[in-house]
Amino acid sequence: MLGIIIGVSAVVLIVSLGAGAQYLILSQVDSFGSDLIAITPGQSDEKGPPAFVFGIKVTSLKEADTLAIKKKHNAPHVIAAVSFYDTNVSAYNRDLSYDAKLEGISGDYLEVEKAEIESGRFFSNEEINSSSGLVVLGSNVAEELFPGYNPVGQNIRIKNRNLLVIGVFKFRGQAGFSSPDDSIFAPLKFVQKEIAGVNYLNTIKVKVDNENNINETMEMIKMTLREQHGIDNPEDDDFTIQSFRDALDAINAITNALKYFLAAMAALSLLVGGIGIMNIMLVSVKERTKEIGLRKALGATGRQVRFQFLLEAVFLTLIGGIIGLIGGAFISFFVSLVIKYLGYEWDFVISFFSIILALGISTLIGIIFGYYPAKQAAKLDPIEALRYE
Repeated sequence: MLGIIIGVSAVVLIVSLGAGAQYLILSQVDSFGSDLIAITPGQSDEKGPPAFVFGIKVTSLKEADTLAIKKKHNAPHVIAAVSFYDTNVSAYNRDLSYDAKLEGISGDYLEVEKAEIESGRFFSNEEINSSSGLVVLGSNVAEELFPGYNPVGQNIRIKNRNLLVIGVFKFRGQAGFSSPDDSIFAPLKFVQKEIAGVNYLNTIKVKVDNENNINETMEMIKMTLREQHGIDNPEDDDFTIQSFRDALDAINAITNALKYFLAAMAALSLLVGGIGIMNIMLVSVKERTKEIGLRKALGATGRQVRFQFLLEAVFLTLIGGIIGLIGGAFISFFVSLVIKYLGYEWDFVISFFSIILALGISTLIGIIFGYYPAKQAAKLDPIEALRYE
């Protein structure tokens, strides 16, 4: 039974953890919003991501592209858009320092990112479109640079420039591969001119009025950017447009495939358990030869003897499956508590599918590996069996 218990526990645990990990990943991606479109510089094809992912500098996106997209006749379903340029910096407050990402932004940041201010304020329309040295801090940056007191109205130093803190964002948590809580936000023009010395963007994010209009809006944005960049042939596009809804679908498909693949690998241990049960049942047939002979002498048919041993094998594997199911669920619950304690959104899931899979496979193992010993028992001659020993 031990092999069955371990195998079923592994299957239940992997399916449960896979569902929890899927929930974590999808919740992170979904936090971006299913009504958002991301535009990045450089063309991507079916063979891989855009060039900037590999550290290649691509300068094809400009602030003028964002302004063109926001014009209603170019993309009528666009309700908000924001431009981004980010760079890694070290920020200082007296003797304290923090390595952060400096995000240059312009446009409708609060609406697109669903961000909220904890203290202070956000940039005014005039400030966010200017080169003023004002910043809003992510929650982690504020805690590290200003432990125990409010940073609003204080200065931080980045590349020997004093920047005035006007606000602090509420804690938002991990978003994809980065955390806005570890970022410092400043007007785009200031970051481009005063800090990085560039005039291009890393990303443009666009919010659509309804996710059903995503595909139509993406096509209209492509047409707008081709006109902006003087591109006649779509194969010459110097930008990549993706929707976060597409990312959700892709990640969902990948995590599902990975979850079931790992469950299949864990199920191999059930094969070992099944072989163990077959061997034990064969030993049992030998040890109970006299009992089998007595039953057959009293009128039991070969079919009844076969059914008895088959039922015993199924019972053994089914009990092992139930114990494994409970054990796997308990371990999964414990893991989910630990992950939640670490601050991640983790959903404890024991699906009906995993229960049926665990009990169904364990019963099937009992039938498959119990049939041969049961058949051997049924074939015994009652006279020879009675004389055994």
